[in-house]
Amino acid sequence: MNRKKYRYLILAAVIILFVGLAGIFWEPILSFVSDPESLRTYIQENGFLGVLVFCLLNIVQVIFAVIPGGPFELAAGYVFGVLPGTIICDTSMTIASVLVFLLVRKFGMQFVELFIDPKEISKIHFLDNNQRVQSVLFIVFLIPAAPKDVITYLVGLTKISVWSWIFICFVGRFPAILLTALSGSALGDQRYGIVAVVIVVFLVCYLVGMKIYQKFNAPKEQ
Repeated sequence: MNRKKYRYLILAAVIILFVGLAGIFWEPILSFVSDPESLRTYIQENGFLGVLVFCLLNIVQVIFAVIPGGPFELAAGYVFGVLPGTIICDTSMTIASVLVFLLVRKFGMQFVELFIDPKEISKIHFLDNNQRVQSVLFIVFLIPAAPKDVITYLVGLTKISVWSWIFICFVGRFPAILLTALSGSALGDQRYGIVAVVIVVFLVCYLVGMKIYQKFNAPKEQ
């Protein structure tokens, strides 16, 4: 079997695996995220296994970029507490991002287009700047609600190292996840004043951050 056919067989196996995971975990994802109290009960009853299931669901969420990550971060804060929930979410998302990175490195754009709409790909311009890509990526990952899942699929096409990517994913995501987990924990304890403050901080960070992102992501003039 030649190398090209071998690559296509691996790609087909990966696609089948991901589709299977989506079929198995789609309903649990929706039910867990929509009912954090049930999730908390499940974790308490199943201990470490429950935590692993939550991590796996979070990993699937990142791989299938159409699923928003915010509800997972809220649920993590509600179920595990602020700091443990933040670390669990951030670690899970980093593992998923590295997996996607390695698969894109292996299969290229043909893998990216399986999961990301070409229209969304065409909106990302800042990765073309090879000289500043690492520093800009880190800043972008600090911005709440930046299109991180779409960007995750494109980073594997750059020359960035896997170790730099791990650092950017974990450290860059941490502040936004921490804020969201804080909201989830406060909601669980009915501390609505904290929730209101976090929402205001989040909105300010989002508005300022998106201005910065738009500046970095502006298409180069021809």
